[in-house]
Amino acid sequence: MPEVDSLDQLNEQIKTWEADDEDRRISGHLHTIRHDFTAEQPLLRLLPTEVFEPGLVLNPRVDRSSMISVRMVKYSVPAHLIGRRVRVSLRATEVIVFEGRAVVAVHSRCVTRGTSRVVLDHYLEVLRFKPGALPGSTALVQARAAGVFTAAHEAFWAASRKVNGDVDGTRELVDVLLLHRSLTHEQVIAGITAALTVGAVSADVVAVEARRHTHDTTSVGGAISDRHHVARGDAREQRVVSLTQRRLTDPAAVIAGPPTDTRPVPSVAAYDELLPRRGATTPRVDDVKASTS
Repeated sequence: MPEVDSLDQLNEQIKTWEADDEDRRISGHLHTIRHDFTAEQPLLRLLPTEVFEPGLVLNPRVDRSSMISVRMVKYSVPAHLIGRRVRVSLRATEVIVFEGRAVVAVHSRCVTRGTSRVVLDHYLEVLRFKPGALPGSTALVQARAAGVFTAAHEAFWAASRKVNGDVDGTRELVDVLLLHRSLTHEQVIAGITAALTVGAVSADVVAVEARRHTHDTTSVGGAISDRHHVARGDAREQRVVSLTQRRLTDPAAVIAGPPTDTRPVPSVAAYDELLPRRGATTPRVDDVKASTS
């Protein structure tokens, strides 16, 4: 019997054995298995267009804790599904939850009764309005154990609470965690690192730096020592400016102050053109009184 650590590893070994077996010649046959299959393949029927469902289909109801019970094991789902029934495919190694045809949650199957699998991302909308529930939540404990909530998140959370307070600081962390839905893990971590480098504990700054990291992978975490406009060929790159670093690297900046703003002064002169038109189309109060008297 093969000794493997997972079903995926066994499947990979089977693929290797099948590839090696194609060069074998069955007793009494002139050609190899590969040669015979190549001749028979055009005669085979097409595969069915419907996707085969290998799992047991269940329809549990989501409880008020945004959990479903499958074989006496609790699994979390997105909070907006509370009170609704969802379709579950219970498979050998995983549990897949569907909302209609869309997959909303995937868990590795747990065979120990009475346990639970909780994903922090499923509760972010709730924690956005109840940030005080995050520190002692089971979702945070499991996220730390799984390595999803990293040291970079911890550092941002600590810095944000120090600057913004516990409530608003935790909300900024939740906004950062929401970025994982549209960006990769590496991009978000790079954005956090860049934001902490310049002392900006803001989810907006993390988002900007994380997206910029997609186009700039030459610097660590998207952060460089000089964060002013950097000319690279014909392209100009804009980054978050650290005034502290500017003072340290450029002593003249202490005297000169912030960089000169060369943008034109805003003007509302264009809106003044609307005033004569409004006076021409709208009757005055005196004219209305004269016509009614």
